Amino acid sequence: MGLLTIGAFAKASRLSPKALRLYDELGLLTPARVDPVTGYRLYAPEQLDQARLVAWLRRLGMPLARIQHVRTLNAVAAAQEVRAFWAQVEADTAARRDLATFLIDHLSRKDPAMSPTAKSLGIRYAALSDTGLVRESNQDTAYAGPRLLAVADGCGSQGAPASAAAIDALKHLETDSIPAGNLLNVLEDVIEQAKQAVHDIAGNGSSPEDTGTTLTAMLWTGSQLALVHIGDSRVYLLRDGELFQITHDHTMVQSMVDEGRLSPEEAASHPQRSLLVRALGQGTHTTPDMRLHDAQREDRYLLCSDGLSTVVPTEQIRRVLSEIREPEQAVRELIALANGSGGPDNVSCVVADVLELQQ
Repeated sequence: MGLLTIGAFAKASRLSPKALRLYDELGLLTPARVDPVTGYRLYAPEQLDQARLVAWLRRLGMPLARIQHVRTLNAVAAAQEVRAFWAQVEADTAARRDLATFLIDHLSRKDPAMSPTAKSLGIRYAALSDTGLVRESNQDTAYAGPRLLAVADGCGSQGAPASAAAIDALKHLETDSIPAGNLLNVLEDVIEQAKQAVHDIAGNGSSPEDTGTTLTAMLWTGSQLALVHIGDSRVYLLRDGELFQITHDHTMVQSMVDEGRLSPEEAASHPQRSLLVRALGQGTHTTPDMRLHDAQREDRYLLCSDGLSTVVPTEQIRRVLSEIREPEQAVRELIALANGSGGPDNVSCVVADVLELQQ
């Protein structure tokens, strides 16, 4: 078979002539020959497989620059790249789904015709942070108050002041009045304030590019907890004796697990398991996850830095949260478990119980 005209090639490849001309200009799909007199583009039949691959990847929504990279790979590596791209799409979709759920829940509660019938709930809480047995200083910050629960795990040369600054930026939520319809805007504003606070701390250090912090915080709104999360600190919920992790780690190894490149067991011992892909500072992606949780009486929440979750098995965490009644004693026991496992990192815990308020 001889060379195909651009029209015939477009029909066979399911790409429009306009798209083919663009891909030629970008060097993504170069014609086999261009007629020197007419300028007509001519394509070889063996280019059809590449053209169809480009068409399929565009249907996935893959950017042209990434398609160009995929075309340079062998089949196995190309398949891995497509898998990684789609995992990111699904993660982005999940984040948008969470935001949509947040908005739906939040807007539903703005209906003035709705009269709350649920009993008033409150929280009792305790927070504790410890240096551990190996680190020379503590770069964690933990905070618990009547409306705000937070853990931040700093890193880099200014990690300690960065984590403290991030939480300090949120503390005004304890006393500020938040209008019923303004919760989402308030959360966005405080995250921007926390980002700026960390940026200011990093700028004052000798190595600003390595300074950053995780931030995991919950704002109590009466019968709900609004969650803001970025990094690899975690929130667990103990409900009816079962323990649920309700945050998603923003780490390189968790991304690899999501993409199917690592098993959870392999991730637990991976040498780069603490490498963050999202944090405040360090030039990383700084968009947090935000969710809204309906609280129930007798729920127990645990916020912790990775100094606990990476060394203490989940079942031991569940046991402590289930068996120890007082939050203050529970945080002490959890930190003792982390130190009993070698205490390789700073460890911070916040435990909060949801209670029915006396009328």
